[in-house]
Amino acid sequence: MWVHPGSTLNVEYKNELAAHSKEDCFGHPCMQMTNLHFHGLHVSPNAPQDDVLSMMASPGETLHYSVQVPPQQPPGLYWYHTHSHGESYIQDLDGMSGAIVVEGIERYAPEVLHMRERILVLRDLVLPTDGAERKRVMKSVSMQTTQCGTAPEKAERAFTVNGSLRPRIDLAPGERQFWRIVNASPDRYVDLELDAASFDVVALDGMPLAYHDPSIRKRSMSHVLVPPAGRVEAIVTGPPADSHAALRTRCFDTGPDGDSNPAMILADIVSAQPSNVKARNAPGGAPVYVTFPPETLKHVEASEPQFAVTFTEDKQGFYINGQKFEMNAGPMLTVDVGSLQHWRVLNPTKEVHPFHIHQVHFLAYAVDNKPVKNPVWVDTVNVTYGGSVDLVMDFTDPIIRGMSLFHCHLLSHEDKGMMAKILFR
Repeated sequence: MWVHPGSTLNVEYKNELAAHSKEDCFGHPCMQMTNLHFHGLHVSPNAPQDDVLSMMASPGETLHYSVQVPPQQPPGLYWYHTHSHGESYIQDLDGMSGAIVVEGIERYAPEVLHMRERILVLRDLVLPTDGAERKRVMKSVSMQTTQCGTAPEKAERAFTVNGSLRPRIDLAPGERQFWRIVNASPDRYVDLELDAASFDVVALDGMPLAYHDPSIRKRSMSHVLVPPAGRVEAIVTGPPADSHAALRTRCFDTGPDGDSNPAMILADIVSAQPSNVKARNAPGGAPVYVTFPPETLKHVEASEPQFAVTFTEDKQGFYINGQKFEMNAGPMLTVDVGSLQHWRVLNPTKEVHPFHIHQVHFLAYAVDNKPVKNPVWVDTVNVTYGGSVDLVMDFTDPIIRGMSLFHCHLLSHEDKGMMAKILFR
């Protein structure tokens, strides 16, 4: 779906799932409750907007969302997915998600106005249990068969692109296209790589690089790690005509207790005539920039953490700061809106956890106590196993007042308790 900054997104969401599920949700039949989360949008966490706590539909019921996209919403790629606690993982794995484009990124990257635009939604295909069919699917995407990283498990999934296994993407030699990619997997990573080409990244997680720093229009990257729920928007250039090229995901090490994340081909790049593109009608007006003085950011970064998030797990569940999420629990912390805060996320486990918070973006400026060379503003960030990440949390937006959430975006971990409430007041 496409929306303009300053508009209202009205969604009628009807639960037509079967009343009795044959699927298993962590040891019991799924209850088939469902709702929507508008991931990354800077909108109210209160009903009828991005409320995933009290807005819930049983089979046969309908929810009515009226989401007020603020005028200053960074234009870019966002997405929606279900967020019913205890059932988010299975519903997302089943494909209950989709892309949201907030119009106007041409204000920050004018050159994309005349390029062919592609939206690529990456989802999971569970590998067949039949051995021969499983091998056929793995071979069809050239899946890495040797052990990937330190995770001992065998591969369980292949990626699809817009519902297709290893589709063909037309891209003429030297042609520039604008690709907008969302990793809609509940728990798999993609480390994107394009043969014989690089990505000129203009936005991550819906946030144009120039939004907080007008001097940065784009960054060239040979590969881009996109965690579950992450998005990347980049200009790509067609490789030479005499080369076989593909869009790939590289092996990613999720840790000894993590899941196998092998390399595979996502799509083949097929040489074709350059696209005949009619320039899109860009929203009028000048770009909006939200800049923070460098000395302000440095002051926050140098301060002691105002809050620490610690991810832990055992055989009984997954926890934040030793607590397993309960729907009737109060907030883990209360934040007064209007400030920047230093948060530290710690991961003493033996697998990577992607940290996500609803309603806001944050600046990931240090990993394992070492400064990041080119920090970026995102809404989901990997926390290495045995490591930490330091963040500048942007709590300055008055729109976000209400009860919200932060959690691990491996949705099976979130469903099993690795989530907590935060009250913005």
